[in-house]
Amino acid sequence: AFEDKNIRRAFIRKVFLVVTVQLLVTFTIVCIFTFSETIKKYVQKNLWMYVASYGVFAIVAIALQFCGEFRRRHQANSYLQSIVTLSLSYMVGTIASFHDTDSVMIALGSTVAVCFAIILFSLQTRLDFSCCHGLLLILCVNLIMFAFFCIFFYSNVVQIIYGTLGALIYSVFLTIDVQLVVGKQRYGLSPEEYIFGALIIYLDIILIFLYILIIMGGAKK
Repeated sequence: AFEDKNIRRAFIRKVFLVVTVQLLVTFTIVCIFTFSETIKKYVQKNLWMYVASYGVFAIVAIALQFCGEFRRRHQANSYLQSIVTLSLSYMVGTIASFHDTDSVMIALGSTVAVCFAIILFSLQTRLDFSCCHGLLLILCVNLIMFAFFCIFFYSNVVQIIYGTLGALIYSVFLTIDVQLVVGKQRYGLSPEEYIFGALIIYLDIILIFLYILIIMGGAKK
């Protein structure tokens, strides 16, 4: 179906439209949780809601990842995508509430600038980054191991290094996933999977934001 350029362009427009709406919702909630002292104190005292949001997010995200039927069914995938967006937005807002306003705003601006540059690069380059998938998975495992190391040997420098590595790894993931959406990889998505395409790009951007926030937290201490 993607041999028709009009279908491909419509697919790309849908994906980035959905991503834009998701990011607007998430970063609006982040700003509310950051600027409102009342809401900030409430979410910090009720961390069970954060845990519940994480559980909902994990279940729905796994369903979208492994159930192709859900990804292609129009109403079902829209509902599931909305649940993922709201649950992850609450989680990110809660995390942001533990940082000062300046750090959150700098992280937000940096994320927008970095992701915009990466998306433009991904759309223009002829290089296929899909060959990096295996290496990135290995780096992700090492990143998790490094996170455990940070627990026992914490310092501001280690936190900054951890945040920088995470942001770099997911920046490459964002490049790969944008190429997946625009069809520059050997493996692509079907026209019905625009919701799933939006989800993977959205998650990459959110993770970049969180890792930049980790960098800012280490730099402020």
